[in-house]
Amino acid sequence: MGYNFFMRLRDLKLTNYRNCKDLTLDLSSNKVLIIGKNAQGKTNILESIYVLSTLKSPRTSNNIELINFDAQKTEINCNLVKSDTDVELDFSYSKDKKREIALNKVKTTPKNFKSVLKTVLFSTADLLLLRGNPSDRRLWLDRAITQIYPVYDDRLLKYDKIRIQKNNLLKDYLKTGKLNETLLDVYNEQLVITGSNIIFLRKKFLKEIEKIAREKHRIISASEDLKIRYDCSFLNDECELDDIASAFKNSLVEHKTEEMRRGQACVGPHRDDVIFYINNNESTKFASQGQQRTIVLALKLSELDIISEKTSDEPILLLDDVLAELDDIRQNYLLKSINDNTQTIITSVDTILFENEFLKNVKIYKIEDGRVI
Repeated sequence: MGYNFFMRLRDLKLTNYRNCKDLTLDLSSNKVLIIGKNAQGKTNILESIYVLSTLKSPRTSNNIELINFDAQKTEINCNLVKSDTDVELDFSYSKDKKREIALNKVKTTPKNFKSVLKTVLFSTADLLLLRGNPSDRRLWLDRAITQIYPVYDDRLLKYDKIRIQKNNLLKDYLKTGKLNETLLDVYNEQLVITGSNIIFLRKKFLKEIEKIAREKHRIISASEDLKIRYDCSFLNDECELDDIASAFKNSLVEHKTEEMRRGQACVGPHRDDVIFYINNNESTKFASQGQQRTIVLALKLSELDIISEKTSDEPILLLDDVLAELDDIRQNYLLKSINDNTQTIITSVDTILFENEFLKNVKIYKIEDGRVI
């Protein structure tokens, strides 16, 4: 592992961000605990930090929802220190769907903006990862990869754009009975190029995170063995990019009639899944709730390590109400696993879950109705 950039959020200012109309927090401590009852704004604070990191909300795809009902625009501002350098990030989004982003008060590109702050968000929703839909697991996987390879996000957008165009073409065929075969071939060729790249990076990432997660999982569970498999309908084993492209192309030929009948793209990374095994048993079918939570905990802690290793940035760990959902063993493992170099911001209903020793050096805020009280 190379030299890691020390990173700390210093402060955060929210203006008309959901129920936080005018909120400023000093976040200069290594550990920050935000307590308050449900629906008071705790999660909104963590969400806003995640937005500064990825330009996406983990809770909605519609940024207008981030704006307070009574306002026309929301703003997120933060100062952070990264490797002894002061950095300022500014984000705003208005109801006319205009987004502005600035780095040190200068307008910048999404790529540059997203390269500054790395985060790992662990929320109660993540605990349902294994029981959720394949789309939930793809979303987790894609978000984790994007933090390491920012260009990956562009590939996903490009793939989705082509897939939607192909779907529209197939839907037109269902209405008219006429199909532009040449255009379909063009779309398929582009899907193979972009989609194979996505699959290759997903498989590569899962192989890397599995190494780290298996060890963490073994420690928490005492002995159980974790394995992770990328589930793609036309792939069996490890293969190179050319092999993936060839298999994808053949699968598109095989499923052409089905796609025409259904009016949609039926094969590709948008249909794939991630499967987790404990002692060679598929966890979604055979694992208890506790075992499934152990897997997610191991994954989230492994995300921290892999982002740190691959980018030389120390990510900020955001724990959103997750401790209350873990038993004592998993709580202790999580809190003791957090590296001293990792700035951690935690939300909780109260301080009762935390030992006095842990609370000694923690900055505590109490939030009510989007304000510090």
